[in-house]
Amino acid sequence: MTKMKWWQKAIIYQIYPRSFQDSNGDGIGDIKGALKHLDYIQSLGVNTLWVNPNMLSPQEDNGYDVSDYYAIDPLFGTKEQSEKFVKEVHDRGMKLIYDFPLNHTSTEHYWFKEAIKGPDNPYRDYYIWADAPDGRDYPNNWYSDDKEPSWTKEPNGNQFYLHLYKNSMADLNWANPSVRKELLDIGKFWIQNGIDGFRLDAVLYIDKKEGLPDDPDAPEDGEGSGKLVNEHGPNIRKYLEEFNEELRKYNEDLLVIGEAPTAGADLALDYIGSENDMIDNVISFTYFPEIDDDKDSELPYDIQIGPLDKGKFKNEMNAWQIKMADRGGPILYWNNHDMPRAVSRFGDTEDYRDNSSKLLATLMYLQKGVPIIYYGEEIGMKNSPIDDLSGFEVPGKEKVVEEAKQKGYSVNTIKRQLKARAKNISRGVMQWDDTEFAGFSTVKPWIEWNTEEKYNVQSQDSDPGSILNYYRKLLSLKKYFLFVEGTFELKPTKETLYIYERTLGAEKALIYCNFSNKAENLEVSEDLQKEWAVILENQGNHLKGTHLQLAPFGAVVFRKQLIE
Repeated sequence: MTKMKWWQKAIIYQIYPRSFQDSNGDGIGDIKGALKHLDYIQSLGVNTLWVNPNMLSPQEDNGYDVSDYYAIDPLFGTKEQSEKFVKEVHDRGMKLIYDFPLNHTSTEHYWFKEAIKGPDNPYRDYYIWADAPDGRDYPNNWYSDDKEPSWTKEPNGNQFYLHLYKNSMADLNWANPSVRKELLDIGKFWIQNGIDGFRLDAVLYIDKKEGLPDDPDAPEDGEGSGKLVNEHGPNIRKYLEEFNEELRKYNEDLLVIGEAPTAGADLALDYIGSENDMIDNVISFTYFPEIDDDKDSELPYDIQIGPLDKGKFKNEMNAWQIKMADRGGPILYWNNHDMPRAVSRFGDTEDYRDNSSKLLATLMYLQKGVPIIYYGEEIGMKNSPIDDLSGFEVPGKEKVVEEAKQKGYSVNTIKRQLKARAKNISRGVMQWDDTEFAGFSTVKPWIEWNTEEKYNVQSQDSDPGSILNYYRKLLSLKKYFLFVEGTFELKPTKETLYIYERTLGAEKALIYCNFSNKAENLEVSEDLQKEWAVILENQGNHLKGTHLQLAPFGAVVFRKQLIE
């Protein structure tokens, strides 16, 4: 029997450093602030931390535009504070994962500053350069995330450099062995400084298609997608296998997670299948398909919000469970720093905030796989109250707003759509208490924030019925072998019900989830009341005989009572 790897039993807590805790009164979270709350994090039942970038950066993309991979950004603290943080995490028996942006660097990075000195500079080939053909303004039709051309002309010459994201984030040339060696050296440096794993940012795009061809699916004279052309390139297997093989010489138990937004279960299995050694698991954005019926086909779908297609969602989750069963299951998550918070997006923050927060956790995290808890979801944090168009971080926002206005959409309608799509809407500060700045800082935070009497750590910590204490109970259950190693079976039901069974030998659990704001009445086996015990549930559910009533957003976990 194959020995289980440590990360297959991981329960990960994601910290967005800017928003977790400010310790020096500048309105921005920092390392020292995060250090203050390690005991709290451990009290959740978490055993692994994922920290978003804190390397030196101009912060034009909140740290994903790195200017020095070896330095801690003074915005977040010092080298000594970073070392103490790593030590304190390990002293508590927890593991630590860092974000590793390796598709691009900031244009403020030393390599790029050297590269723009001219074609003969030794760092020139660290990046991707091209000429614009006669009669064209740019080398090809690729557009970036910002809905602007993916090419920017160098300041002292006639060539263009490639950037699939902002023009201040130049794409690295992974075809250059020197680049791969530099990135390996960076990875080794952080491993030697105590990091137990990496989340590889934008890893799908590191291999650029030979010849840098136009996007053939773009409309004539329209915007092509550099990301779609380059994702899952032919050399990515070679690059990642080489990368991991070398890094594991320094830590054979290293965890490597790849951000793979468009990877479905089949493709993900190709990356993490047992015969490969590319990455250990992936974070995919395919989990949450939307119903597009009410979206305007003349505007980009990715900036319009649609309800979750719960039927497709069930099929998608089931596919991941089946495909990843032998690999410890998929990454399980609802939230991260690039999408709206789940309780605002999929739950009900008006009438059923507590139940829907608990329901989402029960539905997702008791499946087979590795949970990632995004800071604040354990207290039911909703979206940041950003309410100004200028405050929404949505790629290509200006162009989209203008197009929508020309089509007659009101500012309020445009605002509602962008608010539901903004990358930064989930980055509100952690709500520690109900004081003016939510216990996050002594001054106004860097982003709009919620101060709420009930939805904060101080209020929920001692309340046995709180979302926080529900999470603690659920994550305690998640450590049972039944929920780590047990098989998964999704029961056939209507779209708004999500019912599944976990089995390990003679042990069984049945998880009933009502993914709607309407009560559900179910006929169940009479054995359910006689032979099964309720081990976790939220409010308002009732079982009597063969009748189970699930409250709006109701969740109940039954465990088979074993007979000696």
